[in-house]
Amino acid sequence: MDTKDFYFELPKELVAQDPLEDRASSRLLVMDRRSGRLTHRHFYEITDYFRPGDCLVLNDTKVIPARLLGCREGGGAKVELLLLKRETKDEWECLVRPGKKLREGARVEFGGGILRAEILRTAEDGSRVVRFFYEGIFEEVLDRLGEMPLPPYITHKLQDRSRYNTVYAKHDGSAAAPTAGLHWTKPLLERVEEMGVEIARLTLHVGLGTFRPVKAERLEEHHMHSEYYRIPKSEAEKMNRCKSKGGRLICTGTTSCRSIESAAEEDGRIPARSGWTDIFIYPGYRFRAMDGLITNFHLPESTLVMLVSAFAGREHILKAYAEAVRERYRFFSFGDAMLIL
Repeated sequence: MDTKDFYFELPKELVAQDPLEDRASSRLLVMDRRSGRLTHRHFYEITDYFRPGDCLVLNDTKVIPARLLGCREGGGAKVELLLLKRETKDEWECLVRPGKKLREGARVEFGGGILRAEILRTAEDGSRVVRFFYEGIFEEVLDRLGEMPLPPYITHKLQDRSRYNTVYAKHDGSAAAPTAGLHWTKPLLERVEEMGVEIARLTLHVGLGTFRPVKAERLEEHHMHSEYYRIPKSEAEKMNRCKSKGGRLICTGTTSCRSIESAAEEDGRIPARSGWTDIFIYPGYRFRAMDGLITNFHLPESTLVMLVSAFAGREHILKAYAEAVRERYRFFSFGDAMLIL
């Protein structure tokens, strides 16, 4: 299958630049994945589509202020580091700018020297492994100096850092938000539970590779970046109990989907599991566990468009996206949502 099969035209003005004041007031495009039928709703009405005995799956990762702006040591040229993955206590895999000047042995500083770093080596994909030097606790230094790593298509400055995290974010480690979860509010989650729906929480730390357009012409030639995930025993038991009683597993976001599909056995049972996943889901994939998906509207030719196409069918998804464009839905991280059942 060709990457170009997942291209669609998107007017730039439909890329959401700011989060809505009320998270749950986003629009919601509901799709019946078998017929392709579409219904226009709002996210606060999503409870109409849940049934007692269902299980809602959430990714409770937390985005860290992973973007660091500084300079070469001694007040030299400006530099930017984006933390991707922690290798050891003080060593991180990072994206760096300008890449040509930040080679092995280069030293940089942030906050006037409060945080310093040395480039240790260059990875195969061009990222750098960086060692940090500081006094105190790294997370506290990062919280003081770092910025939220908003995607490049968002050009507005985020006024409230918490809006790029879900209301249930718990475990630090992501370089990007699991954006489908940004629509949930605590009262809405409470309403779901009052309906007899269990909520299962897992963790997948989101890397930037998830959001990059696929550069290979053929899907089979693309390799996903690996991301760490963890499904605790208590949460796996909730999901398995749901399935055994005929309930549906409804994932909030493609990251929750990729986590349970990475862990699931052939019979759909989900064990408690942790590790790294590079699962790439595209049309032809057989879903083992997921029955429903809450997701945002994604970039053309991205692995996320391919995943939702695997679940609902490429033609259904492209028709739905064309409908969303006609109806002026808001796209990408701070945009509107889609429910596929």
